[in-house]
Amino acid sequence: MAAKRKNKRSTQPREDLAKPSRWRLQHGDISEPMRDADPENGTPVQHRRVVDTLGQMLANGTITPDMHEAGCIFRTTFRLAALDGISTSQLIRLAGSTAGRTGTESQVNARHRLAEAIDALGGHGSAAASCAWHVLGLEMSVREWAMRQGWGGRSVAPPQAQGILVATLAVLAGHFRLAPRQRVA
Repeated sequence: MAAKRKNKRSTQPREDLAKPSRWRLQHGDISEPMRDADPENGTPVQHRRVVDTLGQMLANGTITPDMHEAGCIFRTTFRLAALDGISTSQLIRLAGSTAGRTGTESQVNARHRLAEAIDALGGHGSAAASCAWHVLGLEMSVREWAMRQGWGGRSVAPPQAQGILVATLAVLAGHFRLAPRQRVA
């Protein structure tokens, strides 16, 4: 008669949920935890903030506060224009209710402002416009844009891509009238 085998349970070490996961840490810097009160019920909570590209560049002194502000304005306008590629389907659709409409009035206005900014960057075919669209608008990392998208179908080295982003932010700061004209030129 065959003896029954005992299955050994391997106990895997549990991940500390108070710390960011290994996967999250490989995708960018995270600030130290800050203790705060939850606004809804007042219980103590811990917040960690993810450092974005523009925030890192501002902290390093690579860009000026005007350039940072210009990047934030472009990102906000991009979100208002609803061009981020994330779409939801409506649960209730009324036939013919959206025929011929391109969006709400605020979306249309944001798209016009975005088109003006893209024109100031040299048009849709320029490296600066491609960088602004993907890095500032779609919030891709500079390295990811440089390697995947690049410009004109060719990849760009990451140091040059960062230079393109800095130049793009300088032009946007002038376009949004955040920097005096003599500093931009």
